[in-house]
Amino acid sequence: MTIRIVCFGLMFFVQPFGWWTWVFALAAAVLPYIAVVFANAGSDSTETAAESPLREIDAPPAPSLAPETAPDVITIREGRTDR
Repeated sequence: MTIRIVCFGLMFFVQPFGWWTWVFALAAAVLPYIAVVFANAGSDSTETAAESPLREIDAPPAPSLAPETAPDVITIREGRTDR
């Protein structure tokens, strides 16, 4: 970022305006793009390996279901008469 700011400054302070001005302007415009591409390319350091579909994990046995019984029913009534 500092190099980009320096390029902007030199773009205005280098006299007479000529091809150097365009070089500094181009550097100020392109340097952030190059920095972002370089930073994003370097961050992918994980190795990817193919995993075999044949290797599976055994599932635990299903729990046995208890015989169905009548569930206990709880009724909640709200109103002025409850107070």
